[in-house]
Amino acid sequence: MKSTKVLDAKGLACPMPIVKTRKEMKDMASGEVLEILATDKGAQADLAAWAKSGGHELMESQVEGDVFKFWIKKG
Repeated sequence: MKSTKVLDAKGLACPMPIVKTRKEMKDMASGEVLEILATDKGAQADLAAWAKSGGHELMESQVEGDVFKFWIKKG
């Protein structure tokens, strides 16, 4: 999936992947896609809930080994 920006949040524990995602999204334009890489298992539920509550769209998520990948489109 094509992304505008990539955020490497690997090795960060909750709530840091959300904190860093929020910071990156503030600088992005509506419709742009942020790819997030995380290793914290809690990021799966947290990022999905955060995207929905913020008016963003979780377009896709994948697991590759111990890395979770998310693509969120800014609303």
